[in-house]
Amino acid sequence: MNRLQEKYNNSIRTSLVEKFNYTSIMQSPIVDKIVINMGVGDAITNTKVLDDAVNEMTVITGQKPVITRAKKSIANFKLREGMPIGCKVTLRGERMYQFLDKLVSIALPRVRDFQGVSKKAFDGRGNYTLGVKEQLIFPEINYDKVNRVRGMDIVIVTTAKTDLEGLELLTQLGMPFKK
Repeated sequence: MNRLQEKYNNSIRTSLVEKFNYTSIMQSPIVDKIVINMGVGDAITNTKVLDDAVNEMTVITGQKPVITRAKKSIANFKLREGMPIGCKVTLRGERMYQFLDKLVSIALPRVRDFQGVSKKAFDGRGNYTLGVKEQLIFPEINYDKVNRVRGMDIVIVTTAKTDLEGLELLTQLGMPFKK
């Protein structure tokens, strides 16, 4: 079992029950899944760029990503329906906790001028969205092999009913929010 998962089961879950006055321990919110999406706009002209993005995401998450395709044709962007334009990965269970642990304790503190992540990025239902400007903050990425700096969107989906519950859950899991 992962360090973060153990911490959740042993201490965080009971403290959430006490704080929000749940009748059962099963009502306490839990991290359901983490979806990581990387849009690769250059893939329209050069398909090798998408392969690099897929390889980098595989190294970061430990799971092979799915290639996302365009839903509509947009003439201004020279984009046709069905063209590959990015990749995404959905993490659950053990890999999800490993990734969250790595994100919170290693990757985010490596961001330049980091003061914490915003508390306003909740969606109203306790899910949290985070944008990362460059993939270099992850320790597995070799700086010399990167041909282009790419960002990614990280969505942390929880079973929390409100943003307050989601905030408390992520705070106790170690997410560095702004003061």
